[in-house]
Amino acid sequence: MQAAVAGFALGFSLILAIGAQNAFVLRQGLRREHVLPVVLVCAWSDAVLVAAGVAGFGALAEAVPGLERVMRYGGAAFLLVYGARAFLAAWRGGEVLEAGHGAGSLARAVLTCLALTWLNPHVYLDTVVLLGSVSAQYENRLAFGAGAVCASFVFFFALGFGARLLAPFFRRPLSWRVLDALVGAVMWAIAARLLLG
Repeated sequence: MQAAVAGFALGFSLILAIGAQNAFVLRQGLRREHVLPVVLVCAWSDAVLVAAGVAGFGALAEAVPGLERVMRYGGAAFLLVYGARAFLAAWRGGEVLEAGHGAGSLARAVLTCLALTWLNPHVYLDTVVLLGSVSAQYENRLAFGAGAVCASFVFFFALGFGARLLAPFFRRPLSWRVLDALVGAVMWAIAARLLLG
């Protein structure tokens, strides 16, 4: 039980910081668009990565020369484009928050979510490398990994479905402009960190 609690606590603390993926889930939750598929993609992706880390695949990044560099630059390019789109949305003006307003396709939402998850090198450092190495300190690595996976499911479901509590605030277009500008700033800040190493 101690290993599971430690895995949950570490997993939750790593995922709590606002990032590209969390900002996207928040936006989908506020708009009430494809929330369940998006949170499932995030949580299951984390589950796969945590399982890989606990199983000891953290050495893969060290074994394949150049893999980290390709992931870093690819992720930075994606975040720069996504951030630019957020800034453009902020500049054009906010949107009115209504369920289904401006609904994008399910495929587009899922693909964007997959890209924000799997093209982010930090997700590999947090889940595969860090959680994997910490899990080695516990006799029951499986319980530690299960705790971390549980934290991902709790966090993403709370963020995606809890976002609707902020809906009254986002009925004003100015609120959306501020959110879009903040999302763009977060995306570009993460991209800058990736590019600067």
